[in-house]
Amino acid sequence: MADSIKTKTVHGVIWSALERFSLQGVQFLINIVMARLLLPSDYGLTAMLAIFLQISQAFVDSGFTNALIQRKDRNEVDFSTVFYFNIVIAVVFYLILFVAAPWIADFYHMPALVAVTRVIALNLIISALSAVHKTKLTIAIDFKTQAKASFTAAVVSGVMGIWMAYTGWGVWSLVVQTLMNALFLTLLLYYFLRWRPLLVFSVSSFRRLFAFGSKLLVSGLIHTIYYNLYVLVIGRKFSARELGFYTRAEQFAIFPSSNLNAVISRVTFPILSSIQDDTDRLADVYRKYIRLASFIIFPLMMGLAALAKPVIVLLLTEKWVGAVVLLQILCFDWMFDHLSVINLNLLYVKGRSDLALRLEVVKKVIATVILFSSVPFGLVGMCWGRVLYSLIATYLNTYYTKSLIGLSLGKQVRDIAPYWLLAFAMGGVVVGASSLCDLLWLQLVAGIAVGIVFYLGSIYVLKLSVYRELRALIK
Repeated sequence: MADSIKTKTVHGVIWSALERFSLQGVQFLINIVMARLLLPSDYGLTAMLAIFLQISQAFVDSGFTNALIQRKDRNEVDFSTVFYFNIVIAVVFYLILFVAAPWIADFYHMPALVAVTRVIALNLIISALSAVHKTKLTIAIDFKTQAKASFTAAVVSGVMGIWMAYTGWGVWSLVVQTLMNALFLTLLLYYFLRWRPLLVFSVSSFRRLFAFGSKLLVSGLIHTIYYNLYVLVIGRKFSARELGFYTRAEQFAIFPSSNLNAVISRVTFPILSSIQDDTDRLADVYRKYIRLASFIIFPLMMGLAALAKPVIVLLLTEKWVGAVVLLQILCFDWMFDHLSVINLNLLYVKGRSDLALRLEVVKKVIATVILFSSVPFGLVGMCWGRVLYSLIATYLNTYYTKSLIGLSLGKQVRDIAPYWLLAFAMGGVVVGASSLCDLLWLQLVAGIAVGIVFYLGSIYVLKLSVYRELRALIK
């Protein structure tokens, strides 16, 4: 059993990482090129629609993806039911956004948003067509197929987006890139996975899956609304240019942490769901995942914070320098996100979406108070408010972990403390090394080189547990 889990974990992590970073990594690089061609206000314009699109997407999914993964007795009727539900809801929400587009534009005082909303919202329908295909591949831990499809779609759509940005299409280059990525991904998934739904919609299947998924829907909606409230408030209170700074800083901060979290979650959820009844085994595996994630994420986020200026200026040019301080602060926000994700994931593994919903309500009440209290302090104050919330959320997400598998916050802190302290020390060393250089590219190269040597060298010398676990995992 242990060998099976080990094998699935290794293969799953490798291919999930390739799939995730092929999509996000290529898109990240493409966005760097496009950001050099476009204006901060172009990104701010599309960011204004994020809350409406993501809320719509949450309803389209309605927690059914995780419900299908979590259930051991799922069948083709279940998959077909979810397929038809996704498409119908996607069409409904597209029509809602189409009609509401003028009101959205009026809210932001941006007339151009009418046409942009009506076009980019087509992404809801396109994505819904392949949602079940992606779910089936995830259940099978077949991230290799997803990697091939995602990489191809990202490259083709990215080339189109860059060409449009270069030829002066402005914000429409971002819109077309988004739609083409979804379209090519859907077509490729249909090609690689020759699954077709049954001509059936089961009410009993819907009710069974929705009993689990509905809690995730509400929880996801609360989470989505909270994070997009920042975009909503900034877009309303500040300029599109400042919103562009915020969203680019967010994109850079999210890239290492969120993508690694996604890899870990996608791989561990189906694997851990298979051992959900073995509490001791579950707790042991969870602690290993937490240590491994912390070992990677802490130094990446600390290093990014230390090298924020050369990263932003070299990749995006001086016109984006306003994003530097925001990026530095948001790195501390996303630094602890993996702890929240892993602990919350346990509730889904155990089938306790009701507890996840309860936690989400409590957290977001606190988060909303912090958000609106920080608005008078400007963008910098709002970003520090997010750091405060991140720490509170991490603490609250461990509340049920202790009662379910005996894994307390104290044990988790002891597991991750060495890696955080080393990462913090590494950050100081990186700042010191980079300050010795005048040229930005030398600051970046010197900082990265010194940081890697210091951190990995310290791990090796101290022989921390992750060193042994990595060797055992690789062998």
